[in-house]
Amino acid sequence: MNLNDIPKEELVKQVVECRKCRLCEGRKRGVPGEGYWQAGVMFIGEAPGKEEDIQGRPFVGAAGKLLTELIESIGMKREDVFITNVVKCRPPENRDPLPDEIEACWPYLEAQVKMIKPALIVTLGRHSMAKFLPGVTISQVHGQPKVANGIWQQRQVYLPLFHPAVALYDPRKKEVLFEDFKKIPLILKKLNVPS
Repeated sequence: MNLNDIPKEELVKQVVECRKCRLCEGRKRGVPGEGYWQAGVMFIGEAPGKEEDIQGRPFVGAAGKLLTELIESIGMKREDVFITNVVKCRPPENRDPLPDEIEACWPYLEAQVKMIKPALIVTLGRHSMAKFLPGVTISQVHGQPKVANGIWQQRQVYLPLFHPAVALYDPRKKEVLFEDFKKIPLILKKLNVPS
């Protein structure tokens, strides 16, 4: 599927109407992502949860409230960034997305990255991180900026972080997330991107 050069409205429509894998069978709606389409920072989570499936918006449940708090803790707003997921439909019982589901959604995410052209991609959770930084574990590299091949530029800066949902049941991870988030404005400054 070639999604190059289509308007963002068409991309959103295709995500909402997608039937490329079994996830469409149990979802209420596809969740394309939202935010500023010229953002310097793009947050990429794993998959929509129950609230996201109901509302059709990313990160609006408990983990989303924490993500908003984290973004605001560094002086930014949700409207300043773009937020999406690797998989655009909710997996049953909130299970991890399967490799074929990630691959089915990949063209959508790839098109979003090409449209937004973020200076920094913040991956939230291991499934998001693994797509861009294979061969490492989140516990090894969280909070460490990495440079790797990119989608819209040859050298893309990534910041792998724990998924906010982890902090909901492990308070120590919440502290780690707040510390790791403090690196975002510093990275943006090095990249000459206003935060």
